[in-house]
Amino acid sequence: MPRLSAIIIAKNEASNIAECLDSVAFADERIVVDSGSEDDTVAIAKGKGAQVSFNAFTGFGKQFNHALSLAKGDWVFSIDADERVSPALAAQLQQAMQDGKADGYEMPRLSSFCGRQMRHSGWYPDYVLRLWRRGRARWTEDLVHPRPVCDGPVARLTEPLLHYPVERIEQALKRMDHYSTLAADMLIAKGKRVSFMSGFMHGFWTFIRTYILRAGFLDGRQGFLLAVANAEGTYYKYMKAWLAGRRRG
Repeated sequence: MPRLSAIIIAKNEASNIAECLDSVAFADERIVVDSGSEDDTVAIAKGKGAQVSFNAFTGFGKQFNHALSLAKGDWVFSIDADERVSPALAAQLQQAMQDGKADGYEMPRLSSFCGRQMRHSGWYPDYVLRLWRRGRARWTEDLVHPRPVCDGPVARLTEPLLHYPVERIEQALKRMDHYSTLAADMLIAKGKRVSFMSGFMHGFWTFIRTYILRAGFLDGRQGFLLAVANAEGTYYKYMKAWLAGRRRG
C-alpha cells in the first residue's frame, strides 16, 4: 500500500485540531505546521502523535508549500483544521492511491454555515484538489484562496470532504473582515480603479448571485444569512480599496 502524508497548517486551532487529526488517523504520517499558536494547538497535536513544526507565516500558499516540503509519503493529502474526513471518504482515498489511475484527486466539499450543511448558495459541490502524488503538485501563492495545481491527470472522488468553517455568526463576521482586507490588497496590487459606488454595486450583485442565481433560498435562513455576509464582504473589499486609494492620493 502506498504511504500517505497528511499535511495541516494551523494557528490557534485548539478547538479543531484533535478531530481533524483523528479523521486522518489512517495516514502514515500527519504533519502540522504551526505559525505561532497562543492556545493549546501544538500540545494537542503532539498528544495525537502528529509531527509538529513551526514556520513563520508569510502567506497561505507559502505555508502550505512548506508543509508539503516536509512530507515523505508517496502521496500527500492536504486538509484544513476545520475539515474532517469521513470513514467513507477515507476508504475512497485509500482505494484511489492503490489504483493510482491519476496523479491527483478532487473531491466535493460539503460546508456548514451556522449549523446547516449548505448544498446550494454556490457552496456545493465545491470540488477541491486535496490528494496527489508527492512531487506532482504545489500550491499557488495568491493572497486570497491559494489552491494546489497538479502537473498530471486529475480524477474526481464522490464522497465529500466535510467542512465546518462557520459555526457562529461572529466567525462569519471575523472571516469577512479578514478576507475583505486581503481581497482589497489584491485589487490595489493589480492597480484596479475603484470608485465609491463600486462597493454598492458589487455587493448588491453578490447578494443576488448567492441568494437567487445560486439558489441560496433553498438553504433556509442560513442561506439568507450567507448571502448577506457575502454581500458585506464584497462591499467592504471595494470600500477598503477605495479608501486606500484616497490615502495614497
